Amino acid sequence: MNKKKKITISDVAEKAGVSKSTVSQYINQRYRYMSADTKEKIQEVIKELDFRPNDNARNLKVKKTKVIGILVANILHTLSTEIIRIVEERLQQNGIKVFICNSADDPEKEKEYIDLLISTRVDGMIIFPVGNDFKVYNYLVDHSIPMVFVDRLVDGIASDSVLLDNHAASFLAVSMLAEKGHNDITFITLPIDIPITPRVERIEGFQKAMAAYHLEINNQSIYSLPSDQIKDTLSQRFTENTLPTAIVAGNDLVLREVLSYLKQQNISIPEDVAVVSIDNVDYSEFYQPSITTIGQPIPQMGIKAAELLLERIENQAQTPFITYRFAPELNERNSC
Repeated sequence: MNKKKKITISDVAEKAGVSKSTVSQYINQRYRYMSADTKEKIQEVIKELDFRPNDNARNLKVKKTKVIGILVANILHTLSTEIIRIVEERLQQNGIKVFICNSADDPEKEKEYIDLLISTRVDGMIIFPVGNDFKVYNYLVDHSIPMVFVDRLVDGIASDSVLLDNHAASFLAVSMLAEKGHNDITFITLPIDIPITPRVERIEGFQKAMAAYHLEINNQSIYSLPSDQIKDTLSQRFTENTLPTAIVAGNDLVLREVLSYLKQQNISIPEDVAVVSIDNVDYSEFYQPSITTIGQPIPQMGIKAAELLLERIENQAQTPFITYRFAPELNERNSC
């Protein structure tokens, strides 16, 4: 039996009526000086001849693996899972595969994953940073590995970043509640012993909003707690007579614990206390009563993160680095 002849770039170039270098540029997605007609012709010939480029050889030649890493701070967050889905879909359209790593809010685990992704020669990384140690990320800068931060910033690191306008999110929550007549509002978030950007900024936004509406902040106005301590702490601090008129949950994980606490204590929403959450979650619309949320424009954020990384991979010398802040979105429902 005769062995089937292996189709080469030369075969494609000859049938398409172009040079080998033009076919090579098409394969490596360098289209800047290529007409639409040429691209379409090469695509048709590749399909007709069933040409399959040698990915390993091609990647060695262009020094790219066509793989990027997504390093997530905590995959339990709705924001993380939704952005992963959008980024992966966008990158796959460009022939790029994705490794997903979950740091589980552990800086040491994050460092191990960064080392792993570097060793696999990824073309770049999208990172939801866990810590604030610039040395961990500076290695990527020193070795010219493109990266984009999502949701969080790191002091001392110059990088493109995509995140919510967190001050505006808290301000939006407080202003809505204040205009509905609430004057005793409690804000609850996760720990800030490591200065995680959205947690710190949302507290700052809450404080500014309370001051703007001349509302008092006391020792029961702001809580920063591990999620597994929220219910017990609230049970100890609040009684039926000391409940605030409204609670703002700093993110989706906090909301889950707040709702569990209120249910255990038979506290009615919004009759006894109003509830607003920063970060939208699927069940907020169907929970009884439905929960008012301050959402993030996740599709736009995910697409922007993917496009920024693609641009840096294509042209690492481009400057300057930019931090993109997205406006929050009010989803007003029945919990306040």
